[in-house]
Amino acid sequence: MAARFARSVGQGALVVGFTLDLHALGWSAAAIGGVLSAGLLLGVVLTLLIGPASDRLGRRQFLLAYEGVLIVSALLALASSAPWILTLGAVLGGFGRGANGAAGPFGPLEQAWLAQDLPASQRSRVFSLNSTLGFAGMAVGALLAGLTAVWSGVLPGALAYRPLFALPLLGSIIGMLLIWRAPDVKRTRPAQAAHRAASQPGRGAIDAGVKTEGHSATHREENRQLFRLAFANSLNGFGIGMVAPLMAYWFLRRFGHGPATIGPALAASFVLAALGAQLANRIVPRLGVVRTVVAMRTAGLLLMLLTPFMPAFGLAASLWAVRAAFNQGTLGVRQALTMGLTRQHRQGMAATVNNVSIQVPRAIGPAIAGLMLHQGWLTAPFLVAAGFQLAYLIVYQRFFRGVENPDSA
Repeated sequence: MAARFARSVGQGALVVGFTLDLHALGWSAAAIGGVLSAGLLLGVVLTLLIGPASDRLGRRQFLLAYEGVLIVSALLALASSAPWILTLGAVLGGFGRGANGAAGPFGPLEQAWLAQDLPASQRSRVFSLNSTLGFAGMAVGALLAGLTAVWSGVLPGALAYRPLFALPLLGSIIGMLLIWRAPDVKRTRPAQAAHRAASQPGRGAIDAGVKTEGHSATHREENRQLFRLAFANSLNGFGIGMVAPLMAYWFLRRFGHGPATIGPALAASFVLAALGAQLANRIVPRLGVVRTVVAMRTAGLLLMLLTPFMPAFGLAASLWAVRAAFNQGTLGVRQALTMGLTRQHRQGMAATVNNVSIQVPRAIGPAIAGLMLHQGWLTAPFLVAAGFQLAYLIVYQRFFRGVENPDSA
């Protein structure tokens, strides 16, 4: 969790600064959206390759490799603003995307590691705390991005954004040290999980037959739930990708504001998202995960829909920030539900399905939204996003309302 916080500070700074930096360098809206989409698509490929392997090989070495890649990307961006370097940073280092401190394409590994040996009754609390720390770090980073106005007299134009890349560099160094010291457990074969489950009522009989596991009723039910999760997430991911990655750039285009005001505005949204994560954790014992998610995200959807129609920056930024409490605040409890859809030895795969099914459509969103913004259609991305997120809430409620009860989350 500490590594996530350290990483999230740099992510928060670049959520504000990266797209504004590209704009200052003369990149078009279509090009900015395209490079963000490319980074997300590569992340999907890496997740597919690495996620399932983590169940067998352990997670720590993959997370260490990710921190190393991010360190190199940040060092290059500090040294030069050449297009190929910034593109490489966006694609490999995740610059500008923001992930609430998650380890990019290696995020599913982190989720599975966190869920490892965690009692089901504690998942919502732990994942909500993890989410809260990520949002808090993002808020700190977004505030620090506003400091570009302080040294803009010494570093004019796009140079003012260059020091921001020191934040992901420092965060990844700290994260690497923390991950290096953390213990890891390899899941070399499903039989290990079956052996541990044998002492648990109702689980040993199901998991003992490892050779026929692929044909068991439990295995088929898990696959069915993961397929449902993937379908629901695809709707959610497209809705997210249409707006969130380009929000700082949208504030610039819509109201003409810079990092001095956009930074604090987005920082406020991350602070409220952190508070929303704790609110969700308190509501779940009474309502359950599904009803909590649907209720909170419905409120967030309405606030997002109103945002582009606000006549002043302060009003739009306020609605966007409050929206984050209801929308992003459910991240932790949704991850907890995902980890409960499968047995322990398949949690790496469950996290991978969860991540990939969101990130593929999310990767398409910025490219389409960038083209819309390039044409001056500043409201259209919000309307499209609202339609997909409404569909997500409908299917999420239908698919998962019977998965858990308030006491089991």
